[in-house]
Amino acid sequence: MGLLATIARHLDTLVGPGVMLVFPLYASMIALEGSTSEDDQQWLTYWVLYSFITLFELSCWKVLQWLPFWPYLKLLFCMWLVLPGINGASYIYANIARKYVNVGGRVSSKYPEGQRKVLQMMSLDARRSVESYIEKYGPEAFDRVVKATGRYFGSK
Repeated sequence: MGLLATIARHLDTLVGPGVMLVFPLYASMIALEGSTSEDDQQWLTYWVLYSFITLFELSCWKVLQWLPFWPYLKLLFCMWLVLPGINGASYIYANIARKYVNVGGRVSSKYPEGQRKVLQMMSLDARRSVESYIEKYGPEAFDRVVKATGRYFGSK
């Protein structure tokens, strides 16, 4: 029983580096070599969240040292972030970060106000595609597309 108790007490030290660093590092390298952006999003988001956790730990270490459950809580959270099939990091990106963090929210003032509003609602990749469409076919073509989709979705 002494060995099992010791393993249980140090589970975060034994499993933590593999779950929080080795597996994500390996998966990130695979994602870099892959052709889809889905896994890139998962692992970029993981590393951002892991950085926030690390900064939190560095800032609050005096309080956290008094909480014996903190290492296990961190391990469980990181497992949720990285486990295949769960992909908690992608979940956080899609449901929290994308809603509240507006990266690249500023749209050039060269577009009319209506087009700027539409462009601001798009992801950065979609915005780049639409801006190249506008450059190629002109702002009137984009207006026609917006009006056509408005009719399709029941707007005026």
